[in-house]
Amino acid sequence: MNSPVVPSPKSSRRYPERPVLGVGALIFDGQNRILLVQRGGEPLKGWWSLPGGVLETGETLAHGVCREVLEETGLLVEIDRFLTVFERIMPDSAGLPEYHYVLVDYICRVVGGTEAPADDCAAIQWVSAEELDLVQPLTSGTDGVIRRAWEVLSK
Repeated sequence: MNSPVVPSPKSSRRYPERPVLGVGALIFDGQNRILLVQRGGEPLKGWWSLPGGVLETGETLAHGVCREVLEETGLLVEIDRFLTVFERIMPDSAGLPEYHYVLVDYICRVVGGTEAPADDCAAIQWVSAEELDLVQPLTSGTDGVIRRAWEVLSK
C-alpha cells in the first residue's frame, strides 16, 4: 500500500535549507537612466536595489521578472536580454548564511503601465550613471551589475 505524499513545509527565506532563486530587472529609460527601488521589507529594508524578487513554483524566469517588476513598480516590461547570474549570501553575526539568493538578472525595457511604488517597494527612482554613487545605501554588488549592463548596452 502506498502512503500519501505529504507536502513539506514551505522553506524559509531566512536560514534556508538551500539557496533561494530570484530574478532582477535592469530597466533603462531613453535618457540612459536605470530604475532603482527602495526595499520596503526585510531583508535590507530601506536599501536601494534592482526591482525583482523570488521566483514562484511553476513560473518561468521571464514571467517571474515581468511579474515582480509589475508588482513593485506598476510598469509592464519586456526582457531585452539576459545579463548575469548574481549570488547574494548574507551571513549573520555568527557567520552562518542567514540569507542566500541566486539572482538571474535581465536587461528590460518598459512597454506600458503606470509608474508607482507598490508591494514591498517603499520608493522608486530613475538614476543616471553620475548619480549612482549618491544612492545610499545600495545593496552590495548592485552597482557592479548596473555598470556591467551600461557597458553591454554601449557596445
